[in-house]
Amino acid sequence: MDQMDAKKKEYQAYVKQVTPTHNLFSQMAKAFLMGGAFSVLGQGILEYCKYMGLDKDTAGIWCAVSLVLLSAILTGFGVYAKLVKWGGAGAQVPITGFANGVASAAIEYKREGQVFGLGCKIFIIAGPVILYGIFTSWVLGLIYWGIKMFQVM
Repeated sequence: MDQMDAKKKEYQAYVKQVTPTHNLFSQMAKAFLMGGAFSVLGQGILEYCKYMGLDKDTAGIWCAVSLVLLSAILTGFGVYAKLVKWGGAGAQVPITGFANGVASAAIEYKREGQVFGLGCKIFIIAGPVILYGIFTSWVLGLIYWGIKMFQVM
């Protein structure tokens, strides 16, 4: 048993040595700055679109499309991965993180062909989001219908 305990301690020391340490405050600050930068960029696009004469809803659509396009382009050039490495969760804000997930899957599996590569693998990230989004909408619609039908409220 002494030899097993020694090996266990040796392994634990090795794990402690190779495991990277993280400063929680630093990670949170970087995520805050990265998420804030994406938010400021989005707000800037929104304000520019409104300045150009678009109504609020149309400006919002252009903002979303622009952020998705920018995220896909940055993913294609390998820049988005660096932003995620530095900014952590702050770079994975919903719309840009989702676009990055779809674009990175497309890039990763393109060599497997159009159908089995891009066609199948591009929805690794998008598929579950779409599925559960539609299912949740259906359930909430059913609840709403039930409330209206039976005059609960």
